[in-house]
Amino acid sequence: MFSPAPMIQVNALVLQRDERALLYALGKAGVVHLTRTEAGPQTAPLEPPDHSADLARCEDLLRRLENAYTLLEVTDQPPSEEAAALSLDQVDERLQGIESELEELSHRKARLQQQWGQVTTLLDQISGYQEIDLPLDQLNRFAFLHFAIGSLPAENLEDFRGSAGDNVVLLPLHRKEKRQPLVAITSRKGRFAMETSLKQAGFRHEKPPVEEGGEVGKLAEEARLQQERLTAELDQLDEQRQRLASRSSAQLVVLEQVVREEQAILEARQHFPQTSSAFYMTGWVPAEQADEIQQQLEQITGGRCVVRLKQPDDVPVDQIPILLRQPRLLQPFTMLVTGFGLPGYRDLEPTLLVAITYMLMFGIMFGDVGHGGLLAVGGVAAMLFGRNKKACDYGLLVLMAGLSSVLFGVVYGSYFGIPALHHFAIWHDPLHVPVRLMVATIGVGIAIISVGVIMNIINLFRRGDLLGGVLDKFGLVGIIFYWGCLFFLIKYATLSELGLTSVVLVLAVALPLLAIALKEPIQFALSKRAGHEPHSDNFFMAVIESMIEAFEAVLSYLANTISFVRLAAYAMSHAAILMATFAVADEVIKVPRVGGILFVLVVIGGNAIALILEGVVVAVQVLRLEYYEFFGKFFPGTGLPFRPFSFLGKEKELA
Repeated sequence: MFSPAPMIQVNALVLQRDERALLYALGKAGVVHLTRTEAGPQTAPLEPPDHSADLARCEDLLRRLENAYTLLEVTDQPPSEEAAALSLDQVDERLQGIESELEELSHRKARLQQQWGQVTTLLDQISGYQEIDLPLDQLNRFAFLHFAIGSLPAENLEDFRGSAGDNVVLLPLHRKEKRQPLVAITSRKGRFAMETSLKQAGFRHEKPPVEEGGEVGKLAEEARLQQERLTAELDQLDEQRQRLASRSSAQLVVLEQVVREEQAILEARQHFPQTSSAFYMTGWVPAEQADEIQQQLEQITGGRCVVRLKQPDDVPVDQIPILLRQPRLLQPFTMLVTGFGLPGYRDLEPTLLVAITYMLMFGIMFGDVGHGGLLAVGGVAAMLFGRNKKACDYGLLVLMAGLSSVLFGVVYGSYFGIPALHHFAIWHDPLHVPVRLMVATIGVGIAIISVGVIMNIINLFRRGDLLGGVLDKFGLVGIIFYWGCLFFLIKYATLSELGLTSVVLVLAVALPLLAIALKEPIQFALSKRAGHEPHSDNFFMAVIESMIEAFEAVLSYLANTISFVRLAAYAMSHAAILMATFAVADEVIKVPRVGGILFVLVVIGGNAIALILEGVVVAVQVLRLEYYEFFGKFFPGTGLPFRPFSFLGKEKELA
């Protein structure tokens, strides 16, 4: 529970004739994390092959398959149990057949849509002119009249009407969007004055949509019939597309699976150095599955392989993949841990402590029985109706946070903030005991910081860094310094006689701080003596860096401890919002006739604000305290994630 899953290194020398069958079986099993191995005398003499050209072809095929899915509007197709035994050439050939049908349908659809757009535009133009009882194709043949047909901005119509004069007749047509279609008529003599006014009004001339001898009504009827015919043809094309999708979707899924499996195999083959007839495979597998994998390798190859299982004792920790396995109740908190990073292979795994501290701090800041109950109900709903495992994990996290909120709501006597229920508190409302609450939350912070430092000491010792475990600012002398400072703060805060003050000052404060300041110089000297490259450029720089480290330790412990005051601050903020809600509600209830309704609305609104806004802020603040004040002491988060070679995404289930 406090360590990542144990790993075993698998090394296998396998004939190249068995390579594809072996990789296919491993991809289906999805439990081996493959690692790239360099060629050499301990592995195989030839470098791993380069399959970049074939991988680029796989990417191109996947892009074409995605385009086919989009054009056919195919979504949410489940993968087949077994992919067909097809080569990339065969996939390409079958995909081309589907693409050719799609291309023909697409071209026909584009042509019909273009024609439909033209007919629709024509109908839009004709619709306005059907109101004019004039032969539109013969307007220019009138000897004494001048016609202007077009449109102008709708807001300019009245201004033009005023400036046109009595010699101009206006026939406004049906308005379209922001422009006003218009027919303006005047005498031949007045045409220049009218055209000048039209130009100033932003008039735009349009050619009447009627040829010589045509009629507007007849043209409109023909256009409508053509539009209906084009719509029917487009519907038929859509039916053909649906039939093609129904016929081809399963095949496309198989083709995609073949390409993805081939892509995964090609990528895996680039990990393995070779001889002329064999390849050398290296990977990691969870310890409890190592024997099973060994048997599977021997079975697949018919015994034509050499398999060696190796404990990771002498392997650098940064090369060992990390797999976190926790009970169901802790899995949501594993998400919080992995959101920051992964522990080293030999480091302590903090999920259980994160679960305890997260719920504790959330409950302190968001203690209310009603709000916690609503969160718990929401979490249960997410678990029951969530579409995937991640949604269920978030639901479980919300449920557990809600239960913690209920527990502290009972402690505070907060039930939707109703004042009459405060006297049922096991302890006190946060606003009634602010100082005691702040002292209590600082105590919580001291405990969390101390646990983090102790975990760092253990981690450093387990890594073999004895000097760091003792002299690091978050090492043994660091926690002695921290507790020594707390001793004096408690002494002077309580004005108590704790005795041995000067001895404690020297042994628990001054000497540990001096030890922290000596860490870098000692490390510099030891590195030089061992012939290793030291971290610092010279001894003087090592002394300066170490003094800065000591000064930073003092500030870090102080700032991190004070940071936990926010637990009390948010608890009081939550209580203050609810108190203000009922103060406002007590005022609005005095309003005649509607006071009762206003009272209910204010109470519901105030509780909604506290639940939604405070809930989100508190969740973020708790995560901040976990990441910076707790993880910052011991958790670098640089572990290598366990990503097994898999066709079916099984790494998501294992991780």
